[in-house]
Amino acid sequence: MKKVTVVVLLLTISILFGETLLNPFGPALIPVVPIMDGKIPADVKIEIWKNPEEAVARIVSKEVDFAVLPVTVGANLYGKGIRIKLVGVHEWKVFYLVASDDSTFDGWRSLRGQEVYTPHGRGQTVDVLLRYFLSKAGLTPDRDVKILYAPPQEIVALFKSGKVKYAALPEPFVSMCLDRGRVVLDFQKEWGKELGVPGRIPIAGLFVREGVDVEAVEKVEKTLVDSIKWMKENLDETVQLSSEKLGIPAGILKSSLERIEFEYVRVEECREEVATFLKKLNELYPEGLEKVPDEGFYWK
Repeated sequence: MKKVTVVVLLLTISILFGETLLNPFGPALIPVVPIMDGKIPADVKIEIWKNPEEAVARIVSKEVDFAVLPVTVGANLYGKGIRIKLVGVHEWKVFYLVASDDSTFDGWRSLRGQEVYTPHGRGQTVDVLLRYFLSKAGLTPDRDVKILYAPPQEIVALFKSGKVKYAALPEPFVSMCLDRGRVVLDFQKEWGKELGVPGRIPIAGLFVREGVDVEAVEKVEKTLVDSIKWMKENLDETVQLSSEKLGIPAGILKSSLERIEFEYVRVEECREEVATFLKKLNELYPEGLEKVPDEGFYWK
């Protein structure tokens, strides 16, 4: 009898709390704010991760089944044997190179002998892209151009103090720098020109642990789609709610959304685009992506 009671209780808890989706702190928080604040009907709980290792540990331990991750991070994890699958991509434009007002920028080669700051650490999407474009311009990263890492808030503070002249950042941190600098390169447009494709990049998306049932995946996917729709239809309210959670002024966030593109695209509709992105990065900068994921990387 006790066993039956326990089973019923566990099922009740599952129904009440539903699935948990790990989501990064930063711009990717904006499209899930409607879920967090109960603006759409959902039994999906959002929990925040501050570094990919934290998200991976919880997925590997089967504590949670779903996470929003940079596509390059997910691909590298899959290559290391972490059995996760890409369900869809929803973040396409977010990375820009900013330069201080007193700097002279005239293309990638003008960065020779300079320092460029970028968030977190090696292997993050913007780091991989930065190294790729420098290499394509005939520069050797870490020799011709020194790449330094720091938390994005710290980079903004250094930029505003005049201690940093160049930074490769995601929004909304780009917008925070614009009172002391300017956007000199759009990484998405650079990618489009390089490959002759649309000027966007599959930056981040929804990942699921292998073995999760289809119904759960479809539920979380639909919730994310509905949340992004609500965000776009109620932009001012979303900006205000996001401002409170991120500790970033609403004006800055609204400005940043002029350069961010959130659009959920299911993996079957963007698979070729993702595969091309990962294959090209591996081909031209294997240090950033050692292996191109096989078919098992994509949710079916």
